[in-house]
Amino acid sequence: MEKAGLAPRVLPSGTGLVCDIGDIDGTAGPAAGGDGTAAPGDSAAPPAPGEPGVTGEPPVTGVTAAPAAGAGGTAVDASAPLGVLALRADIDALPIPDSKTECPYRSTVPDRAHACGHDVHTTVVLGAGLVLADLHRKGLLPRPVRLVFQPAEEVLPGGAAEAIKAGVLKGVGRILAVHCDPRVDAGMIGLRQGAITSACDRLEVSLDGPGGHSARPHLTTDLVTAAARVVTDVPALVGRRIDTRAGLAVTWGRIESGHAPNVIPQHAELAGTVRCLDINAWRHAPDIVVAAIDEVANLHKAKSEINYVRGVPPVVNEPEATELLRAAMTVRRGADSVEGTEQSLGGEDFSWYLEHVPGAMARLGVRTPGERTLRDLHQGDFDADESAIRVGVELFTAAALLHPTH
Repeated sequence: MEKAGLAPRVLPSGTGLVCDIGDIDGTAGPAAGGDGTAAPGDSAAPPAPGEPGVTGEPPVTGVTAAPAAGAGGTAVDASAPLGVLALRADIDALPIPDSKTECPYRSTVPDRAHACGHDVHTTVVLGAGLVLADLHRKGLLPRPVRLVFQPAEEVLPGGAAEAIKAGVLKGVGRILAVHCDPRVDAGMIGLRQGAITSACDRLEVSLDGPGGHSARPHLTTDLVTAAARVVTDVPALVGRRIDTRAGLAVTWGRIESGHAPNVIPQHAELAGTVRCLDINAWRHAPDIVVAAIDEVANLHKAKSEINYVRGVPPVVNEPEATELLRAAMTVRRGADSVEGTEQSLGGEDFSWYLEHVPGAMARLGVRTPGERTLRDLHQGDFDADESAIRVGVELFTAAALLHPTH
């Protein structure tokens, strides 16, 4: 990156990697010397596609510590003018095996795969950065751009919140991102004003009570039945305690209890997710869901302990930023390259940035045109048409050039 005129810097505690292009902190370029080169010792790079890493593991992504600001790296905590355009990429992988075969960018790390397209997102932002750095050297970049490479998107509440605390948004006036969409053809993007993803929280429930002989359930707390009732009744109760248009949904992914067929157990555990289409309803979701669980548990004389883990709000695309992406794609690929998209029930921590600054996320088409097999996200065989990378680079480059200077 340094050889290309990009001077990256690792944020405190490994909360992200940033690279500034343009006059952000009073310098003439991305490095303190103003000549677009990094000082000796600045060693940081976004992850290699074939070496995915997940949050909490030793780094295998190529990201290493950089010196403090002022030693040649970019100073994200310096006084910056308003209006910097940030381009964000998430860099973490998933703890699943990569089942792709005969693929040059297949994961080389066992049981780790970029099955959500974060390697594509990273390559797109890096590619756009290389183009924009060259334009800046030629005096053709209308305003500063910040590249943000963020870890820990796949864990709640997401690494974006920590990156924000580290100052990644200081001076930023607008932020943009893309996310791979295997249901959209390569060469296309999907856009939507307003909420494009959903809120997502995590839910863990423990149920306890006196067990006993399966011949005498009336003398026990029948925890298996109680757990089953929580699984089936809570989603229905929740749906009747808030406007159904809010789309508040509880979905269970794990239930465990007991070991023997003739013994009523003393303990049961459940885990799942809470998703919500509406950000205002999401703010009330914990009270509604916890009350419903307690009600069902009490009905069956089970003691309940609930760990409700706040996740992420919906990604709410600002109209102006959405239209900026539409205009950029139209300039590069024509109006027919933009299609409408529905709100997804998936969660995405890009939403935390939008709680602080306006911005938007586009769905980047990665399906090979004519391909009938769905290689979906979070599956080991997920794959992306490599031509989508160029589309993303063109999108971000055009957006940076169109981004208003006032």
